[in-house]
Amino acid sequence: MTDAGPDRKPDAEDDPHAADRAAVAGADAETPEPETPKPETPEPETSEPETRDDEWELDPNVVTAATEAAETQDRAALDAALAPLHAADVADLFEQLDHDTRDTVVRMLGSDLDPEILSELEDDVRDDVLAAMEPAHLAAAVRELDADDVVYLVEDLDEDQQGRVLEALEPVERIAVEQSLQYPEYTAGRMMRRDFVAAPPFWTVGQMIDHMRADDDLPDQFHDVVLVDAAMKPVGLAPLSRIMGAGRDRRLDELQRDLMEIIEVLEPQEDVAYGFNQYHMASAPVVDDSGRLLGVIHMEDAMEALDEEADEDLKRLSGVGDESLSDKVLEITKLRFPWLVVNLATAVLASMVISQFDATIQQIVALAVLMPIVASMGGNAATQTLAVAVRALATRDLTASNMRRLVTREAVVGLSNGLIFALLVAVVEVVWYGDALLAGVIAAAMVINMVAAGLAGILIPIALDKAGADPALASGTFVTTVTDVVGFFSFLGLAGLVLL
Repeated sequence: MTDAGPDRKPDAEDDPHAADRAAVAGADAETPEPETPKPETPEPETSEPETRDDEWELDPNVVTAATEAAETQDRAALDAALAPLHAADVADLFEQLDHDTRDTVVRMLGSDLDPEILSELEDDVRDDVLAAMEPAHLAAAVRELDADDVVYLVEDLDEDQQGRVLEALEPVERIAVEQSLQYPEYTAGRMMRRDFVAAPPFWTVGQMIDHMRADDDLPDQFHDVVLVDAAMKPVGLAPLSRIMGAGRDRRLDELQRDLMEIIEVLEPQEDVAYGFNQYHMASAPVVDDSGRLLGVIHMEDAMEALDEEADEDLKRLSGVGDESLSDKVLEITKLRFPWLVVNLATAVLASMVISQFDATIQQIVALAVLMPIVASMGGNAATQTLAVAVRALATRDLTASNMRRLVTREAVVGLSNGLIFALLVAVVEVVWYGDALLAGVIAAAMVINMVAAGLAGILIPIALDKAGADPALASGTFVTTVTDVVGFFSFLGLAGLVLL
């Protein structure tokens, strides 16, 4: 649509002489100006733009520059290093600095520290940064954050630090944060944002737009307008994009989304993240036991939770727990020690199985050389199956309806790989030792252990999930034990029966 304001130039209908002037202009245009020869210039060489594989990574030179600025107390150099960085990149920088350098940088920045950096930091680094900040600077930074970011900021702090942050808030924001902290961690109540836009479904687009323009306290970001009834219960979601594209007389309930999932305030974080990922939701209302609207969860909040859950599963599969790169030596040692003890116990169990065949091993020394091959191949195969099974359980793809089919599939995959690698290892044994009978023994043991590995890799996480345990946390140890015990027992047992 063309603007028809007072600055619009008159057209031919407004000015009767416009056509005459246009004709004159056209006549003038037909008189060519004498051309001045232009010197020939070579065409500029074009080249493909350079790309870096690590263009999203923090430049190591920035880390060096920030470190040197901290050592020399050069504030201008520090500002120059941080100026082009996004808050998330500065958070990455803080996480790469050592404790003393990080404290120095925080003190040098003082009140100029971007508050958004605080919500991007790892827990341990964030605690260090908050401890290094002056109370007045911390108070000023916290007041600029949204309530949900403040909740994330203070939920893991001790009472003293938590009190310092809450005291810096305005009374209304403090109450909102304290109410969110009353809900259990890793639930929708902790994830939700209390600043949202709501309206009755009978409002028109014009009323909604006028209301938003008149409201000085709109959320910084929102995707949908929550449609609520007189009891403040959500009845629909009207996307902001549809509102802005519709006529002023359209009712909001005519524009609402086809799907609206309502989330209960105590729903686990992982279930919320799954729902958003499964149904591609932009936002979802959070309600209390009576169905009243308490807040809204946005897509970016759910995706962050999904990333946290995936990261947690990956760490637990490796037995490292809730550990980060910024943790200190003593903390990491404490986190890893229990699972190393469990692994030691399972290794002792496997050794006890081997000890039952010490006489057999003494008579056929080649068994001691070959038996790690069987156990190692089984362990690797089981780990592959385990990773797929744990992820399928986390995404709700492995269910009672397809469980039998998937278990059968893994058993067949284990059998297929077992037969292939049995042939390969038999050939290696014949070339190495020239004993065809021993080659048959190790081939048979390989098939048995590969099938056992496939079954253990999927059945153990399923059993732990049914028992209410986290399959990512304990599956690895049990699966390794099964493949070691089955591998050693099958190989040494068959050797004792066939070769002696």
